[in-house]
Amino acid sequence: MQFRTNGYGAFFEMGRMKTNRKTNIYRLDFTEIKHPKEDKQPASGFIFGNPFIYAKQNYFYNLTLGFGQQYILGQKGNINGVAVSAVYNGGLAIGLLRPYYIEVFEPGGETRTIKYSQADSAAFLSTQILGGAGFGKGWNEIKIKPGAFAKAGLRFDYGRFNESVSGLEVGISAEFYGDKIPIMVAQKERQFFFQGYISVLFGRRK
Repeated sequence: MQFRTNGYGAFFEMGRMKTNRKTNIYRLDFTEIKHPKEDKQPASGFIFGNPFIYAKQNYFYNLTLGFGQQYILGQKGNINGVAVSAVYNGGLAIGLLRPYYIEVFEPGGETRTIKYSQADSAAFLSTQILGGAGFGKGWNEIKIKPGAFAKAGLRFDYGRFNESVSGLEVGISAEFYGDKIPIMVAQKERQFFFQGYISVLFGRRK
């Protein structure tokens, strides 16, 4: 599990020990990146309606495929000791843009489900939003935004010599994409994302 200053996600990691201190790591991360201006609001007019995020244009997911190393800086020499390691990796970042749908009230008394477009841009900033269209919309319209990433942190591995893995990783990461990423209407679109993160690790050693 991973918590970032701009979102949250999960990851899978596999390590191959090279020396007593150095391990090569292969890592797959999947996170949702949120804009700092996102503000979730309750549905308007319907008790059981979906809440919505005002002025949101797209969901943005980040899939990274990386290679790196873990280097042990120090450890306690007992079975329940704590090992402190430096961790660094980098590689391919794949941005996934999914359109955000909302339900809006039409002047004629009807409702309409829309995604962002130039023609409907004003609707995303209006007071006529009834609610979100639900989590199932837009999956068949995902756009891919390729990029690259780098990550560095410190890992605290509890029970270094145990068969099971449990630990905590704290660090920073950055991603750069070839195109600007539109997440919110009327907000600056960015290509570069920089954030802090905390990861909770659990697994097994072979």
